[in-house]
Formats: sequence, C-alpha cells, structure tokens
Amino acid sequence: MNKRKILVTSALPYANGDIHLGHLMEVIQTDIWVRLQKLQGHDCIYVCADDAHGTAIMLSAEAQGITPQQLIDRINAQHQKDFADFLIGFDNYYSTHSEENRLLSESIYKAMDANGHIERRSIRQMFDPEKNLFLADRYIVGTCPKCKTDNQYGDNCEACGSTYSPAELIDPRSAISGATPVEKESEHFFFDLPAFRDMLRQWTRSGTLQEQVANKVSEWLDDDLQQWDISRDAPYFGFEIPGAPGKFFYVWVDAPIGYMASFQNYCEKNAVDFDAYWKTDSECEVYHFIGKDIVNFHTLFWPAVLTSAGYRTPSAVYVHGFLTVDGTKMSKSRGTFVNARTYLDHLNPEYLRYYLAAKLSGGIDDLDLNLEDFAQRVNSDLVGKVVNIASRCAGFIGKGFDGMLAAQPDNPELLADIQSIADEVAQFYEKREYGKAIRLIMTRADAANQYINDKEPWVIAKADKQSPELQAICSTGINAFRLLVCYLKPVLPGIAAQVEEFLAIEPLLWKDSEVILSSHRINKFTPLITRVEADKVQAMIEATQRDYESKQASKMSQTEPQASTLDNTGFEAEIEFDDFARVDLRIARISNAQHVEGADKLLQLTLDLGPDKNGDPIQRNVFSGIKSAYSPEELVGKLTVVVANLKPRKMKFGMSEGMVLAAGPGGKDIFLLEPHDGATPGMRVI
Repeated sequence: MNKRKILVTSALPYANGDIHLGHLMEVIQTDIWVRLQKLQGHDCIYVCADDAHGTAIMLSAEAQGITPQQLIDRINAQHQKDFADFLIGFDNYYSTHSEENRLLSESIYKAMDANGHIERRSIRQMFDPEKNLFLADRYIVGTCPKCKTDNQYGDNCEACGSTYSPAELIDPRSAISGATPVEKESEHFFFDLPAFRDMLRQWTRSGTLQEQVANKVSEWLDDDLQQWDISRDAPYFGFEIPGAPGKFFYVWVDAPIGYMASFQNYCEKNAVDFDAYWKTDSECEVYHFIGKDIVNFHTLFWPAVLTSAGYRTPSAVYVHGFLTVDGTKMSKSRGTFVNARTYLDHLNPEYLRYYLAAKLSGGIDDLDLNLEDFAQRVNSDLVGKVVNIASRCAGFIGKGFDGMLAAQPDNPELLADIQSIADEVAQFYEKREYGKAIRLIMTRADAANQYINDKEPWVIAKADKQSPELQAICSTGINAFRLLVCYLKPVLPGIAAQVEEFLAIEPLLWKDSEVILSSHRINKFTPLITRVEADKVQAMIEATQRDYESKQASKMSQTEPQASTLDNTGFEAEIEFDDFARVDLRIARISNAQHVEGADKLLQLTLDLGPDKNGDPIQRNVFSGIKSAYSPEELVGKLTVVVANLKPRKMKFGMSEGMVLAAGPGGKDIFLLEPHDGATPGMRVI
C-alpha cells in the first residue's frame, strides 16, 4: 500500500458558544476517518480552529465586560477540553485570530487584488447612530410590512414567512441599542466570483463532491453568480484589510483561510513542508468535512479564492446532514439541544461515538439521535455482543491457565472468517459508510457469540478448569474479540486502549488483523464499559432544560418592559371594550393535522367549527405554531378555541383562515381541550 499524505479539516466552531451535539456529529465523523488513515499507516494530519472573528464576538465580549481576546481565549480552552474528552484526535487546534492567519489572509487578498479579482464600490446600509455601527440584517428588528407582526428580523418574518429588505420594516430599530437606524453609504470590497464560473463548473463535477451536492451547486452556477462582499466597516473584530484603514475582512474570508493557518502552525512546530500540501501541483490530499448549511462557502467561494491566489483546490469536500434528536430539530426548551459538557456529565463519550457511527453514511441525509434506540443499540452491540465475548472467556484463561492463551485456537475457520472482512470494513470507513462497516462487524460478533454458546466453556470448566479444550475455546474467543476491537478502533479509541492493556499488546494497527495471538499471556480482565442507563439519559435532558430555563429567567430579569406597550401591571396597554367585542371566539374540533414542509414550528390544522345555518360543515385551514408540544396524530380529535372572524392571511405555506388559542407557558407545555371537557364545535366562548 502506497503511503498517502493527507490533510483533513472539519468546520470551525464559532468562538461565541458551547460545543453541542451537532458539532460532535461532524468531528466524530471526521475523527473516525482520520483514525482509519493513521491505523493504515498513512501520514494523515487533522487540523481545526475556532472561528474567532465578527460582530457577534465583539458585542458578546462588550456585554460581558471583557476584551474579545479574553472571550475567544476562554472559549477556545473550553472547546479544546470538550473535544479532547470526546477523544477527538486533532493534530492541531488553533484560532483564526492568529498571526499566521493574518499574514495568509493579507497575502491571499493581495494576490486576488493583483489578479484583478477585487472590485471596490459604494453601497448603502442600515447604520446604528448610537453604536456608530453598520447593522447586519439580524441586528435590525421591527414590524413586518406584510402581516404587521412586531419584533421581526430585518430580512424575514417568522410569523408569515415573508421576505423583505430592512428598509421595508415598519418602525425599524437596532437590536443592539434600540435606536432607529439610518441609511448610510460606505465603500465595500467585492470578490469577483462570476469570473470563476467555468472553473467551478469543472471542479464541482470532477469527483470532488457528492452527487447530490454537485447537483445543487450546479443550480447555483446556472443562476447569476453575484460578486461576494468581503469587507466590513469598523468597529469590527477581525483583520484590517491592507491599505484600507477602517475596513476589515468579512469573517467568511479569513475563516476558511484559518484551515491553512492552523496547518501552518502545525508545520512550524513539526518541521513539515506547508507548500508541499498547498501548491497547485501537489500530490498530497486535502479534505474538508462540513455540514450542508455551509456548502456554498466551501464549494464556490473557497475554491475560487484558492485558484485566484495560486493555491491548489481541495481533493474533496465531504458534506453531511443535520443532527435531529427524537425526530425533530434540536430544541433547548425540550432539553434536546445538548451541550458536550452536559452530555459528558452524565454519559460515556464512546456511547455517542458508537451510535453515530452505526447510523452515519456517505450521504447528506439528516441523522436522528433517537434516545431510546441510542440506549438499546449501545447496550445490545457494545455490551451484549462485543465486550461480552471477552467477559465470557477471559476469566477461564486467567484462573485455569495463568493468563496464557493456547498455542492453537479451537476454531481457526471462525477467526479466518473474521479476518477476511478487514479490507471491506476499511473500504466502508474510507467511503464514510460507517453504518455499513458497523453492521458487517456485528455479523462477526454474532458469529463469535454463537460459537461460545455452542461450545459452553462454563460447562467444561466445571469438570476441568485446566482442560486444553477449554483453553483453546477461550483463546479462540479472545482472538475473535481482539480482531473486532481492531476494526472498531477508529470508532472506539478509548475502549481499544483498554483492550490493548488487557491483552498486553502494542497499540493495534490495521495490519494486526492479519495475525492471531498464540501462546501469549494476557492481563486480568476488568469491565470495559457499562450499560446505558435510562435515568442518566433523562438526567441529561433535564439538566439541559434547567440550564435553558435558568438562562431565560435571567434574560427576563434583565429586560425592562417597554412603556409604549406595557402599563405598570406588566399587561399590554388597555384596549376599548368594543375592540374586544368584535373578536369572535369559537370552539373548534381539530379534524386533521399535518406537518408543514420547510417549517420548524408550524402544523397545518383542519378545524371543524360545527354546521352553518344550512347544516353544512364549517371548516377552516389554520397554520399554528404548536409543533413543539404535539405531533399531528396527537392533535386529531382535540378541541381548541379559534378566533373565527380573523381576516385570512396569506402565509409562505398557504392561506391561514383563523388563529388557534391555547394556554400554557409554551414550548412543550401547550394545553388544549379534550372532547370530554363538555364543549362542542361552534360553541361561542364569552
């Protein structure tokens, strides 16, 4: 096998928050792939860094009364500890706020500029006159110009789904200071992405992307490519653009360059040739593992920037889907938006590594962490199958034979069969088809357990604890166990290290699957992993919920009511009785409910409001944001109160013909009426 030289990266976590399960899915996927390469003897280097620039970092540091440098240093230390405790084997973990990154960003920019790929022109943006800061759309809030809902962001309305520009908002205000923003002109710098259309069409169809990703990128390339705005105005936490005082690189310029900077930092510490990996004719390999939400940056902007600056493009960009928990988007209120540290406070990190590996594929479909299945899969496979082999055999070898394995196994055919899958397992890992690799490994674990069941060494031991047959049978089991652990080592490096100590062997390499241990003394067996306990999973969820509720309460305590809308009781300002009298509240039965494609919070409800004057049924179609509390099938048959005379409203997903009312604190606690509560459809609520 030829020795490959490989550089691998995963997406940079933002230095303004905790590592969570979504981050972990990506780095675990990457880490497994990297560990396979290293076990096979390839020269594989895995680097990453914190994405440490941007307005959000600056504002967060200001709110905490510290400098941005202090903030990113603290977060970087937390991130590194979380990743290390999940056994992520980075060769270098760095920060985009580094001297290496500044110099690389400046040199790449100068090369792009010299090659005619930078344009300067003035644009008009919303500006906060109190903070003296240009505002991104997410920092502008106001009333939706379409449905008149307040507190909507500057680019889209969460209530009706409309999109618009910040200038169209009614009564816009800065989310930072509350001031009314004004339009202001500023010179910006743009990268000429359209100049690279032909190059990108060729590169994206050269095998560098999964087919689904290449097809999506092809759609973007067929549309009008826009020049990319690569500058931001002061104040901004980042790198100043050379020769342009008060202008800074937009975070998405120096973030991908951060891959190169982290690698350069590694090269300086380990005497590795940086240029050998990044020159245009390099025979080395470069791979990026990313989520599907940042595909455009990595498959359009990044390869074009590299080409403009005279560097090689990536060998491949491997894209994965999102992580859901129990079938839905991760939710802080439901306790499923779990941070890495919260998980580690309750559960073994290799539980998660194994479960994700068992479900990961080489595609971009979302992966669901079903918490019940999680416990069952780990307990069945790792505890009940793999570790069970060693625990059933090791005691007999220790007590009857002083830890010495037999010179010859009892069943060499079984071991040869397990050895025969090495190449296939490696190929599955290489193609990121981890689920297929795990399933193949588990077929051999089943075979080994069946062999032990058939041989019943415990029966033989009762008659003769030093029977040569007993030694040969249990030596066969121990060797089967060793081979399985060798195949699982990319996924379970911590357990593998314990097994290597138990077996008194050097760290396993992939080629070690070619040999069998014979006449070899092993150490005393100690438990390697315990079962997943349901109460610990539940404790993790509850801890996440408590943390969320605590933060929400803290936010509420720090927020003063707005005098313009709240009176001194804390209630909304008074309305006239006639205003209220015009609201027609009716009981309605939910006759049908279904998911709304593309909506995170909404369900589409069909409401039965009883018969009209002619006896015909009155039905209304309503979109309601109660998905966090109910699945569609749970809602059918329940009763609710509906504002029956609300003017129909055109939403992104269709026409909504009313508004459902319910009680409760929100989130998963939204309470409706049951059929036995005595109300009937059409009954007026007064």
